[in-house]
Parts: sequence; structure tokens; C-alpha cells
Amino acid sequence: HDGGEFFTPVSLVQMIVNVIEPDHGSVIDPACGSGGMFVQSQQFIDQHRKELKEQGEKHDEDQIFVYGQEKTGDTVKLAKMNLAVNGLKGEIKQANSYSEDPFDGFGKFDYVMANPPFNVDDVPIATVESDERFNTYGIPRNKTKAKKSEQAKETVTNANYLWINLFATSLKAKGRAALVMANSASDAGHSEADIRQKLIENNLIYGMLTLPSNMFFTVTLPATLWFFDKDKKDDKILFIDARNVFTQIDRAHREFNQEQIQNLALISKLHKGQQIPFIRLIDSYFANGMERLIENQKQVVPVSEKLVAALEDKQGKNAVSDLMQQWAEFKNLQKSYQDYLKKHQTKKISSNGVKDRNEAQHLLRENFDSFFVALHDGLKEIDKIVRQHEKTKAEAEKKADKRSSVDQKTKQLKLSLEQLHNEVRGAEGYYKHIKWLQDRFPKAKYEDVIGLCKLATPSEVKDQGYSLNSGRYIGVVIEEDGKTEEEFIAELTSLNDDLSEANIFSQKIVKVINNNISKLAGPQ
Repeated sequence: HDGGEFFTPVSLVQMIVNVIEPDHGSVIDPACGSGGMFVQSQQFIDQHRKELKEQGEKHDEDQIFVYGQEKTGDTVKLAKMNLAVNGLKGEIKQANSYSEDPFDGFGKFDYVMANPPFNVDDVPIATVESDERFNTYGIPRNKTKAKKSEQAKETVTNANYLWINLFATSLKAKGRAALVMANSASDAGHSEADIRQKLIENNLIYGMLTLPSNMFFTVTLPATLWFFDKDKKDDKILFIDARNVFTQIDRAHREFNQEQIQNLALISKLHKGQQIPFIRLIDSYFANGMERLIENQKQVVPVSEKLVAALEDKQGKNAVSDLMQQWAEFKNLQKSYQDYLKKHQTKKISSNGVKDRNEAQHLLRENFDSFFVALHDGLKEIDKIVRQHEKTKAEAEKKADKRSSVDQKTKQLKLSLEQLHNEVRGAEGYYKHIKWLQDRFPKAKYEDVIGLCKLATPSEVKDQGYSLNSGRYIGVVIEEDGKTEEEFIAELTSLNDDLSEANIFSQKIVKVINNNISKLAGPQ
């Protein structure tokens, strides 16, 4: 799209909604497009009410009322249709947010959410300078003052801070907001820096979440989520660096999966002192993980039988047998999990009971940790045997001066092994999320985590020149890949063997091509 406009991926909208939790009152999107923010808000409310009902807690049945502004007529029609299809109450109007205010929006809304166009530079100063929606914290201007003859034609250098102003001024006294914004706005200088300083000093900025690259379908521009809260309980700013938290959906695109959204949103809840959602999320991961393990165990026996049939030596068959014995330990895990449920599931979680429940969850996870470590060790042993099997076969073919090939039996061997790896990875997924959360927040309380999150004080932000760039506060951490020195060397050696074989084969092909060309061209 032109003018800095682009589609907002669903996972980003869900991330926004899960942090600001628009569960009542009025919601506006001043750049609403086809209304995706509204739909996700309603879905959040429905899910939230369902959870409260299941837990026997009170929940408000009132529906949100949504307001949308969109400058393109056809898109307005799409947004209206989206509201109707999803049963949402609200109004969508065709309007240019820079020059029109159809809902008289100053200080009117409980929630504001949008993905506005980035880096627009053609908004006339005259259009916005007398509008309190944009001038309350300052208008972004050129560094040098325009000549008198050119003042009527002067435009805003970059409209990013017009949108940031609009969000800050559209909120009620206890309102919350979120917007997607280009990374450059977090450190922008000159008049933008002055506006940012005023917003920070007025304690409007709740948090900043730096996104991974390649989250959008049509642009590669790096972006940050800005969060506002006019009912903050402290004067600190929560910084979250999510650049290393993503799911790769294809070579060029990434997204947040549902678990990653919940994990990141949980940081905000912990910061607000909400420990019970942390315990509940861990419980849900245990429940989903156990369900997946039961499902995966059914696949392990037939796949292992295929592996035994394809392996020729006793060492390989013994390795598969050892792996099956490890899976037999799953019965003990099921008992541990059932014991945990008997002791804790019937109890309603209280603030006082969080500590005991958290400790019980840690102990339960340790049982699963040792189970998966043993499975991975067993699979690594089989991997080594399969590599040796292939290497022996390749050497025999080389001695016989035969072209290296992969027979049907070896193909079946590798396919069965990959299936087994997938079963273990699939079963382990939810437990990895438990480990991710418990390792970073072991007491089920918020704490600063290097490379992930930091609660910055006003003095720290001031020392950084009022920058809102997460990297300045959070720091970086280099995470281990989990491999031992021996495993790393074995993998490197295996890759080098593959490369050597490929090089030998390529040299043979070059000779064949040269000979064929010589025969076709004839003697020169």
C-alpha cells in the first residue's frame, strides 16, 4: 500500500489485545482498516468471560462499543461488514484522522488501538497545529523554521508523533492504548524528542515491546508496540525485547504463536502484581502437554518397530529398545501429574496459595525435564548409529567405484528416525513454554530479565536522553544451544563429510559435462 499503510498480522493484534485487555466500555481505532482490532477485542472478551465462568468468578456481560475511522471508502464498507458478521456494536465512519474528528474524540475513549501509517510526511502544519488532539504535547516540526512565505505550505516532517499524540489525548482518565509504530520513533530527535519527553514526564507511557523483524507481509520495516496507561500504579516504564521470540512461518515471514503471545503478555500481568494468571497458564501447559504426550505415545511403538526393521546391527536395535524403555517411564509421569491434580486442582487459587502452587509446579516440571533429557540422549545415540550406517555404506560404494546412492531401506530408516524426532519435539513443546516462564520468573513474580524485560525508573530513562528504545535498557544475552563439545564436533564432522561427498560428486559431473561437450563440438 502507499502512504505507509500495510496489513496488521493477526498475531500482532492479539498481542496488543492481550496486553491492554479491552474488556468493557468504548474502543476506537482511528486507522481501523477492515476492523481487525475490533474483532480480536471481542474474541478476547469472549475467551476472558469463558475462563472466569469456568473458575466460578464474576464476569461483566456488557459488550464493548467500537468506533472506527478509515479514509478509504471501500475499506469502510469492509469494516462495517466485519462488525456485522462478528456481532459487534459500533460505528465506522469515513474520515481522515489528521483533519477530521467525527466522534469528538478528545479524552473520550476507554481504549485506543491502531496500526497507523508509518512515516507520513505530507500532513500540512496548518491542519493540526490548532487541534488539541495533536498539539497538547507539541507538534513535530522541521529543525529550522520555515520562511514566512512558505509557512502556509509547511508540512509535518514525519506524522508518527501526530499519531502518538492522538493516542495520548484520546484516552479517558483511566484509559489504555496501544499502537504499532516504526522503531525509528523510539529514538527520534529534535521536536519529536521534546514530545516524547513530555509524554514520559506526564507518566503516560506504560510499556514498549520491540518486535522481531519480518512480522509484516508487505514491508520489512522493524516496529515496536507502544502501550499507554493513564491509570498507572507507578512511574516506571516496562520494556520488553521480543526480537528473539517468534515462529518462522516461511523463509521471509514470522509470527507469534498463541503460546508466545500468552507468555509475553504475562510479563505485563506479573508487573501489575497478577500472579494467579501465571499459575493458571502453567497449569494449562501441563494439561495440554500431557494430552499431547498421550497422543504421541500411541505413535512411538509403530514408528520404533519400523526403525528396528530398518536397522541391521544389534547395536542399533538395542538403542531403539533403550528408547522404548524410556518411553515406558511415562507411566510414572502420569502418576506424578495425577497426584498434583488431586492435591491442587480442586483448590481455588488464592494470593496466599500462589507460593505453594508455584513450588509444586516446579517440582512437577523437574520430572518431565529428566524424561525428555533421556529421550533426547536416546535419539542422539540412534542418530550416531544411522550416520555410521550411511558412512559405512558410502565407503563401500566408493571402494567399488559406484555412484553414491541411498537405498530404500536407508530412506525408510531416516524417515522413521525423523518421525520419532518429531513425536518427541511435539510432545515437549508445552513443557518448553513452562521452562521458559519458570526459568525467567521462578517465584511467579515480575523481575528484570537480561535480554527480555526491564522496568526502567524515570532517572534511568532520563539518563538515556528519554529514549524509548528497549535495547538501551534490557541488554543482551547469548543463549547456549544445549550441545556438548563432543556433540558439536560430531555434528560438524558429519556436515564436513557430507560436503566432501558432494564435492567429489560435483567433480565427476563436471568431467561428464566436459566430455559430452567435447564429443558434441568435435575436435577443435
